[in-house]
Amino acid sequence: MSSKPALHAACQVFIEQRISAARTAMQAAQESSSSETKSSAGDKYETGREMANAERDRNAAHMQQAQQLQAELARISPDAPCDTVRPGALVGTSLGRFYIAISAGKLEGTDVFAVSPAAPVAVALKGLRAGEDAAFNGKVVRVLAVE
Repeated sequence: MSSKPALHAACQVFIEQRISAARTAMQAAQESSSSETKSSAGDKYETGREMANAERDRNAAHMQQAQQLQAELARISPDAPCDTVRPGALVGTSLGRFYIAISAGKLEGTDVFAVSPAAPVAVALKGLRAGEDAAFNGKVVRVLAVE
């Protein structure tokens, strides 16, 4: 799996898994908050509710981040040809292969790393074509291919 549409689909699966995990955790925290019963220990009830609410809010923030990633990914057309390093490009370099889309790390079943256009390696390579070099982390990185 190394075609751009397949990599794009793998990024979408990554996002959907994050949204699902956040939704499940939010529901669990809500249920925990709702099921807290008043005890004779005084503040224990309020502390438990507050902890559950804080957990729900934390997971809501994770969900919002995942939805932002989804919006970023939706702006990229995996079928558009690229001759320079930009969002949507699959870039082969002397460091490895990168799909410039969202920050998802190494995509399962591939040797490709999905990186955000704001990632340091993407910033260093931005606008380059195959055969050109860039400096990254004190090393020279050669762009071998851009598709």
